[in-house]
Amino acid sequence: MVGVMLVTGGTGTLGRLVVPLVVEAGWTVRVLSRHPKEVGDGVEHVVADLLQGDGIDDALNGVEVVIHLAGGPKGDDVGTRNLVRAAERAGVKHLVHISVTAVDQLPLTYFKSKLGAEQAVRESSVPWTVLRVAQVHDFAWNTARMMAKLPVLPIPGGVRFQPVDGRDVAARLVELALGEPAGLVPDLVGPKVYSLGELARDYLRTTGKHRLSMPVRVPGKAGKVYRAGGNLTLTGATTGHRTWEAFLAEQRSRVSSPH
Repeated sequence: MVGVMLVTGGTGTLGRLVVPLVVEAGWTVRVLSRHPKEVGDGVEHVVADLLQGDGIDDALNGVEVVIHLAGGPKGDDVGTRNLVRAAERAGVKHLVHISVTAVDQLPLTYFKSKLGAEQAVRESSVPWTVLRVAQVHDFAWNTARMMAKLPVLPIPGGVRFQPVDGRDVAARLVELALGEPAGLVPDLVGPKVYSLGELARDYLRTTGKHRLSMPVRVPGKAGKVYRAGGNLTLTGATTGHRTWEAFLAEQRSRVSSPH
């Protein structure tokens, strides 16, 4: 084995893709979660609470590299600060942190928390790499699914995304974790830009659902940023390979063959 790598959020959407790649690379993998899990092949599960700071020091004992994926709608800044302090105490050699594109552009609570988390990593004494990532396909799909629960589908004008496949994100994160700390690396985005309306209509077609739609305007500074494309990375980014259309084909197969 090369060493011990801790993956926070290792049971989440991206974590389930990252962990097998780290095992394949020959590392001992330790997954941090808030609740006890059974140990799987080549994977050790440890219990810790990033927000409360409980159990983090034990989780980092003997760890050389951390891939930090854990997050939620709020509190990412607090949890990441707690993780960073513990990583400093443990002498972690490399902390890879996933962030989001336009994290410093959008004045929304979610982005402010994400920016605080990123800043905690960048200001720490632990050698670090930060990868800002566009919306993963699963996130775009779930966003459209939530919109489609309404009797009339709201279509926010001017909102565009660059959805990227989770497998491309996982591969890039592990590539970075196996390399030297690189600071803020180029954003990772999908190969094509779509309006939120296009993504929502793709969801409806794929699932065979029908909704009336109504255009809506995103208000305030956030609306201005979206309409100006400030949330997009159109130059200098790393581009994922798997397309939104390929993801839809996979979803269509699941919808038609649920068992």
